[in-house]
Amino acid sequence: MKVKAKLKKGVVGVKVLAKSPMVGKEEAEKKKVAVEFITHITARVNGAVVWEASTGPFLSKNPYFQFAFAGANKGDKIDVDWVDSNGKTAKKTAKIK
Repeated sequence: MKVKAKLKKGVVGVKVLAKSPMVGKEEAEKKKVAVEFITHITARVNGAVVWEASTGPFLSKNPYFQFAFAGANKGDKIDVDWVDSNGKTAKKTAKIK
């Protein structure tokens, strides 16, 4: 997972590139691979949730998320984590520039 966060005029713009095959049940049966997709992704700054989404296999492989929020400062850290359909988790921390 790659995370970039940049503060501009009081608003933090965040870009997240997640690495996941995003394969649902039907596609997994056709391609004879395991079902695996991100089910929930959350972004936190200083412990407070600033963005979250519930997803499914309808997204493309290695999905790209982009969002913005206010109320953070340069140097704060943003934590992005997700849970996939198999219960695996991933987490990445980035500094707001």
